[in-house]
Amino acid sequence: MRILGLDVGDKTVGVAVSDPLGIIATGVTTIDRVGIRKDTGKVIDYIKEYDCCMVVMGLPLNLDDSDSVQTEKVREFRQMLENKLRSSGPLARVTVEWQDERYSTAEAEEVLIEANMSREDRKKIIDRQAAIVILQRYLDRMTPDDKQALLNRGL
Repeated sequence: MRILGLDVGDKTVGVAVSDPLGIIATGVTTIDRVGIRKDTGKVIDYIKEYDCCMVVMGLPLNLDDSDSVQTEKVREFRQMLENKLRSSGPLARVTVEWQDERYSTAEAEEVLIEANMSREDRKKIIDRQAAIVILQRYLDRMTPDDKQALLNRGL
């Protein structure tokens, strides 16, 4: 059981993946955005490569829980991804879930600063690191029963 984590932005999509036991999130890559169809196609390639049963996407909300400008764009990305998954046979069973992404970029930035990474290098991987934060938050709130349920789905 692996889960893919996404931090969807206007220019890039940060990608992370869990270990097979659903305990630890690890960074995979940053996808440069070229268009929603191609971008979601690349995500599907990673779902296949890592044999993922679920995708967790960061949901960008304002501090008062209202939608931000980015929220609608991310919802559209999710809709396109779900449509492609449904139409691609065996991947139709892959589910997409939300994870609140508030402060994920700030948290990712702190981790990279503590690692003494230069500002220039941080810029290159901040979205991937934010995807790790988003996915790790999701994994940390999953119960053992949640993880067992995913395994039992036969994915």
